[in-house]
Amino acid sequence: MGHDAKAYAGTYQGEKAVWLKSGCYEAAVLPEIGGNLIAFRDTEKNYRFLREPAMDEMDSFKAKPIVHGIPVLFPPNRYEDGTFHWNGATYQFPVNEPRTGNHLHGFVHNIPWQVERFSADDAESHVTLALKVNKDHPVYRYFPHAFTIKIRYTLSGLGLFQHVTVRNDGEDRMPCLLAFHTAINAPFAPDSTAADCRFKMTIGKRWELNERMLPTGQYQPLTPEEERMKEGGLSPYFEPMDNHYTAAPQNGRNRMELTDIKEGITLVYDAGIAYKQWMIWNNNATEGFFCPEPQVNLVNAPNLNFPLDPELIGLNSLEPGDLWEETSRIYIKAQSNA
Repeated sequence: MGHDAKAYAGTYQGEKAVWLKSGCYEAAVLPEIGGNLIAFRDTEKNYRFLREPAMDEMDSFKAKPIVHGIPVLFPPNRYEDGTFHWNGATYQFPVNEPRTGNHLHGFVHNIPWQVERFSADDAESHVTLALKVNKDHPVYRYFPHAFTIKIRYTLSGLGLFQHVTVRNDGEDRMPCLLAFHTAINAPFAPDSTAADCRFKMTIGKRWELNERMLPTGQYQPLTPEEERMKEGGLSPYFEPMDNHYTAAPQNGRNRMELTDIKEGITLVYDAGIAYKQWMIWNNNATEGFFCPEPQVNLVNAPNLNFPLDPELIGLNSLEPGDLWEETSRIYIKAQSNA
């Protein structure tokens, strides 16, 4: 397969975008809407792997850019009463989920990011996005640390590769809590249906959540269907899911696999093992898309009032000048008969 890689500035549904192309693949990122990688496609087979907004959905997408593409969550998920206890201080986040009285999803998924560079060679195309926060940045009001997040996306014959770094640019220790609210189309093939889709995830234990969707510190027994999630062969819509699990890598890898049995193709979302937790949300089992979300930390981790190993719950910190990084890849392979 020839690659004919390209990277160029353009538009997506009227918004500024950087497009990547390599062989049959194309992808687009929206720097002004949270650095969201909004599209990843196979143009020869007309596969659309990520949920994309239609033109008439762009206003609602921009108002709440969480359930399309690959939104960046920093810090991710819910924080009780909007409070965030860290290093002897308490930060106050806005309560933006009235139903639970919590803060939800952080501050970086709906603000402009910078395009540092984009380029292509014979086989690959690349784009690097950056968010640099200092005392003059709006995020600093709620999250008083100087830091830089960079995401480099590479498109090649091996699919879509993501390399993310977080660097502490300040003078104090800072928390490093991150996730991606990745919205996967199921089905991703135009002639397939939800009934053709089966998935698996490298989950471990399920965290018990209270009525405010916050961890109690206990685990819930996995149902027989959840046990099947570890092995595959289960519909992503088998029941409504807004569930939180520990990650349990298999064969050294932390991943979600979605198989289209009609097409004989498996989509692999290979997240790095630094993501210690998985969230999974399927919009109340509504067919069309679901969100397997690799997450560094347990929900509400800085506020937990029960003893848990910080390493287990992903309560990471960065000293001044420290850098955290991880990689992920989304690619396809022929369906395994094993």
